[in-house]
Amino acid sequence: MALCICDSKKEYSICCEPLLTGSVKAKTVRQLVRSRYAAYAAGGQANYLMQTWHPSTASNIKAAELNTNSYTWDSLEILRHQQKGDYGQVEFVARYRDDEGIKKAHHETSLLQRVNGDWYYLNGQVANQA
Repeated sequence: MALCICDSKKEYSICCEPLLTGSVKAKTVRQLVRSRYAAYAAGGQANYLMQTWHPSTASNIKAAELNTNSYTWDSLEILRHQQKGDYGQVEFVARYRDDEGIKKAHHETSLLQRVNGDWYYLNGQVANQA
């Protein structure tokens, strides 16, 4: 049993893998953020990241940039999440090591929107890092 890299404590095959392969869509904002973290952590998942990025905010994003991974992602902690209608927020901390092995944290509150039943990442507000 391989646990999912999103730290859900669930098996990868029933957690993020079906989302990353496109066999299912995220049903909640929390599930979308977990799967996007898994895409970054696994690397080579630019197509999934682009498909789940809201078109209105993805215009300057290049798929090749998303496939480049100079970090080693260590863990994801969801601090809070809320979903109301077709909008939601997820505050999380993603811990990683940079290309020199220095431990760092990315603390973000993501804004997500549901369009025609599918959740998309709109943008995120990064907290000031100490």
